[in-house]
Amino acid sequence: MSDVALRRVDFGYFVRPAEETGTGSARAEPALGYLIDHPDGRILVDTGMGHVPGVDAHYRPRRVALGEALAVAGSKIDDIRYVVNCHLHFDHCGGNAELAGRPVFTQRSELALARTSEQYLAALVDHPGAVLEELDGEAEILPGVLIVPTPGHTAGHQSVVVVTGDGAVIVAGQSHDHATAFTGDVLGHRAGVGVSPPWLDRLLSLDPRQVLFAHDNAVWTP
Repeated sequence: MSDVALRRVDFGYFVRPAEETGTGSARAEPALGYLIDHPDGRILVDTGMGHVPGVDAHYRPRRVALGEALAVAGSKIDDIRYVVNCHLHFDHCGGNAELAGRPVFTQRSELALARTSEQYLAALVDHPGAVLEELDGEAEILPGVLIVPTPGHTAGHQSVVVVTGDGAVIVAGQSHDHATAFTGDVLGHRAGVGVSPPWLDRLLSLDPRQVLFAHDNAVWTP
């Protein structure tokens, strides 16, 4: 669709401890969201990092508040009509409460985890005014905006495929920690080596011109 566009939203960064990086060193990672300008309403994919004392001590986040981040991207809170969280960990749904009343699209399996697992913070999800639209698999939420389940990082992780005038762009969230890992899976898939995610075929069948990530400024291109 020629009248659909995407913009990156910078919510700050956090520091992933050495024991979680696999490299022996800590690593700073951005927390990124994506704004989809659609004629039927503006969609925000991920809403920033929630405030959680124990988690803050562990990850040392440096936040950009939702309103400020949107302003830098040329928007404001009142402009947002829909919300999609790639998954419901604290660093992806932290601003949901500021968007109360907007439909939030999530996989039913992810919502169940958010309400029962200690790896989640249910208060960030079931806040006052929350409107949760539970999905079971793929769903086209607006013309040219398709949600595709991409489990792995969490059981209910999902990606957002946006058809623009220049082709399909995939907001893959944390399907991979960075574009390099996605590249490795794509090349391994083509070469028939390694084990690629079972949903990778589906994403590649959509012929994306770009794949964007939640914790990497790099962009994958075919």
